[in-house]
Amino acid sequence: MSSENISGHHHHHLFLLSLLLFFISHSSSQSDHLHPLLNFKSNLSNSTSQVFKSWNDQTPVCNFTGIVCSSDGSVKEINLSNQQLTGTLPFDSICSIESLEKISLGSNSLYGGVGDELLKCVKLKYLDLGENSFSGEVPDLSSLIELEFLNLNLSGFSGKFPWKSIENLMKLGFLSLGDNPFDKSPFPLEVLKLRNLYSLYLSNCSIEGKIPEGIGSLALLESFEVSDSYLVGEIPVGITNLTKLRMLELYNNELTGILPVGFRNLVNLAKFDVSNNSLEGDVSELRFLTKMESLQLFENGFLGTIPEEFGEFKFLKQFSIYGNRFTGELPARIGSWAEFEYIDVSENFLTGLIPPDMCKMGKFEKLLMLQNNFTGGLPESYVGCSSLVRLRVSNNSLSGRVPDGIWSLPNLSMIDLDTNQFEGQVAPSIGESKSLAQLFLGNNRFSGELPEEIANVSSLVEIELLSNQFTGKIPSRIGELKQLNNLHLQDNRFSGAIPESLGLCVSLDEINLAGNALSGQIPASLGSLPSLNSLNLSSNKLSGGIPASLSLVKLSLIDLSNNMLIGRVPQPLLLEAYSGSFAGNPGLCADRSKDLRQCSQASHKSGRLNVAVYCFIAGAVVLLLSLSGFLFVKLRQSVDKSAIDRGYSWDVKQYHVLKISEDEILRSLKQENIIGKGGSGNVYKVVLRCGEQLAVKHMWKSEPDSGSWRSSRSSAAILPKGKSRWREYEAEVAALSSLRHMNVVKLYCSITSEDSNLLVYEYMPNGSLWDRLHTYRKIEMDWSVRYDIAVGAARGLEYLHHACDRPVIHRDVKSSNILLDEDMKPKIADFGLAKIVQTGKVMDSTHIIAGTHGYIAPEYGYTYNVTEKSDVYSFGVVLMELVTGKKPVEPEFGENKDIVQWVNGKMRSKDDGIALVDSSIPKVAHEEAVEVLNIAVHCTMKVPALRPSMRMVVKMLEEIKPYSLAEIVIDKKGENENSHCKG
Repeated sequence: MSSENISGHHHHHLFLLSLLLFFISHSSSQSDHLHPLLNFKSNLSNSTSQVFKSWNDQTPVCNFTGIVCSSDGSVKEINLSNQQLTGTLPFDSICSIESLEKISLGSNSLYGGVGDELLKCVKLKYLDLGENSFSGEVPDLSSLIELEFLNLNLSGFSGKFPWKSIENLMKLGFLSLGDNPFDKSPFPLEVLKLRNLYSLYLSNCSIEGKIPEGIGSLALLESFEVSDSYLVGEIPVGITNLTKLRMLELYNNELTGILPVGFRNLVNLAKFDVSNNSLEGDVSELRFLTKMESLQLFENGFLGTIPEEFGEFKFLKQFSIYGNRFTGELPARIGSWAEFEYIDVSENFLTGLIPPDMCKMGKFEKLLMLQNNFTGGLPESYVGCSSLVRLRVSNNSLSGRVPDGIWSLPNLSMIDLDTNQFEGQVAPSIGESKSLAQLFLGNNRFSGELPEEIANVSSLVEIELLSNQFTGKIPSRIGELKQLNNLHLQDNRFSGAIPESLGLCVSLDEINLAGNALSGQIPASLGSLPSLNSLNLSSNKLSGGIPASLSLVKLSLIDLSNNMLIGRVPQPLLLEAYSGSFAGNPGLCADRSKDLRQCSQASHKSGRLNVAVYCFIAGAVVLLLSLSGFLFVKLRQSVDKSAIDRGYSWDVKQYHVLKISEDEILRSLKQENIIGKGGSGNVYKVVLRCGEQLAVKHMWKSEPDSGSWRSSRSSAAILPKGKSRWREYEAEVAALSSLRHMNVVKLYCSITSEDSNLLVYEYMPNGSLWDRLHTYRKIEMDWSVRYDIAVGAARGLEYLHHACDRPVIHRDVKSSNILLDEDMKPKIADFGLAKIVQTGKVMDSTHIIAGTHGYIAPEYGYTYNVTEKSDVYSFGVVLMELVTGKKPVEPEFGENKDIVQWVNGKMRSKDDGIALVDSSIPKVAHEEAVEVLNIAVHCTMKVPALRPSMRMVVKMLEEIKPYSLAEIVIDKKGENENSHCKG
């Protein structure tokens, strides 16, 4: 054999040997890593999900979903973020994989503590545990010296953060620790040693004190965020050295002073937010920052003029400076270069014209210029701005006619022109509006008739046209506005009769038609409005008697003064009225009233005769037109009788085992058994012969055909009769029928007939939480009861959001929808607005504002997006009610402020929090109450993504363990009869 052949043979053996060693090594690595990974899987409660289908001992670990291996077959990365994982993390197993460089488990529902086992992952370069539900403190991190990326944002950790250990992590480029309830700490100087940092996020993690001058040493910083904190003092000059900064966010602090000289050096700054501080001085330093995309300076004390250079910013998309002291004019070309999204310059002293080209690129959504001194008119250029959602220019000196095309913009949800000098008419084109919910035109010089076409705008919730010069009749088809909540037409020149159809606006809460020239009788149909709270018809020319049907409405205000009414005032209305409600009507009388003349026997008979005549006339009209609001009221008053006597067949669907006779229920639906009235129907208390107590909600399927109040040419646009009410009924049945939880009210059955629906619930003898906190039924509840209510209600919502195959979003969480049983245990109720989230589909979105004032999440006002986080916000408001004893809206909070703004404004320390606690809560429980208040603050964060999930809320509440419950084990038996709702 030649030496050449021997050499080749030798090399061939060496190749085979190295290949063999590679496969042995590769196989060894995979087998070594199999057990730790399967142990990790076994700790997860959803380990059977699709993501773990490949995780078994028959599959090479490098083929596991989410696992990345290096070339030698060793596990390098675990990538399972946003996979809906639930369970604890066995870091002792995970970190036994010595080759591990990346752990990415963010955006899951992992919980439990993280101990020192994490320190064994010494080769880690990337660690993401953000947006989870961990508890306890973050362990010492000093051994993780290879870390380049650390994200613990919104992870649930608390206590004292180990800042000292951070200074060892010299390779860190990305550090995000925000949105965690850490103990308060001065700005950590250890961070200043991390010279490789390009992103630093410390918002909402209890940083206090001053920003150190040394921040300027972090020369590579591109993003620096310390918002929602306790920072004080001035912005340091050192920050002007950070020339690579693209994002600087310091909002919601207590910073003072001016923008430091040299701020112009930050030439790469694109997003700058220092809103809600106490900064002052001019903003001339910003005129050089030509890459600016988002500029947020609102709620400070800035003054001076807006630099003309802002009008040349080629990338500017968002501009908000409201609540300052700016003067002068806005640059004419502002917002005309990039795809400008919104401007808010409200509450300043600005003058001049509205810039005309902010919608030039077709993305403009919000034009907000309230409370300035702008002049001129609305530029014609906005007629084609189909992207516009909110138009608010109230409290200025604007004038002229509103361009016709503005009224019909397809996405416009709010038109607010209040308190200006606008004139002309509301164009009939308003009937083409697809999204308009709020129309505020008060205190202007609008004139002419309100077009009949306004009845086509089915999305309208509020109409405020007070103090103008409108004439003619109120549109007869106004009853088609089923979502209308407030109608304010006072102090105009409207004439003619109040339309009967107004009684079909089933959502109406306030009606004010005072100070017009309206004549004829008060429609009896107004008594059919289930939610009516305030009725002012004063200073008109109304005649006839006061309809008895108004006695059925629970009014907090009624004013019928200065009309030409006659006859007897119904006794129940005297109880609701204030002094003067019926003054200026010489023909009115009442029994036992100090403000009205006594009714003589003759006048009593005369009054009855007059009423009889009116009823006879109304009855004749009913027969002729096949419709009467009065008849509708009478039908609703006699639900019990009509339901039985008409001989309808009833369809009973039972959802829980209970021997129920529909006849027994139907015969109990009497006026004296009414225990509540709501927007969707009356609620009756029913006691069965067997002693079982039930609550029965009655809802009409159909409503009287209102065709006689509509013009024939629009009949094609009429919704099917009772469509909104029927949808509400279906929503409630769909949401409730399959729910099984001790903190969700139990629906026993539904009883349906041709024109009527009954929902039969368990009866809750202690009423609602609202009753117990705020009404005449108010009782002193000790802290343990309040805490139990908080935890129980949270568990009910957690079940709706997390335990169902398709999550249920309640959309109207409030204290009046939290009912209390005989033991004061809470149950979530009233699912009339609920939406079941379709798996794999986008969250429900609507242009109708669902919910109740004071509880509605702020994103509704801008995006109308409805998500689970909207429920979380509303629940945060309930927690604030429980701790403070205050209502969501109180005069003491200040004008246009609610309990969320009030609490946030007061809570800067534990002592401040204690001052907010309801005085009836004993002092020994004040610290626990403040902890609950802190949770409420987290729940009501402005940005939905920063709010915890209900699962996290429950865990945070359970960790408090009130003083009176420390030794009590909460029995959760029977909490979840069926963890997979089929709704």
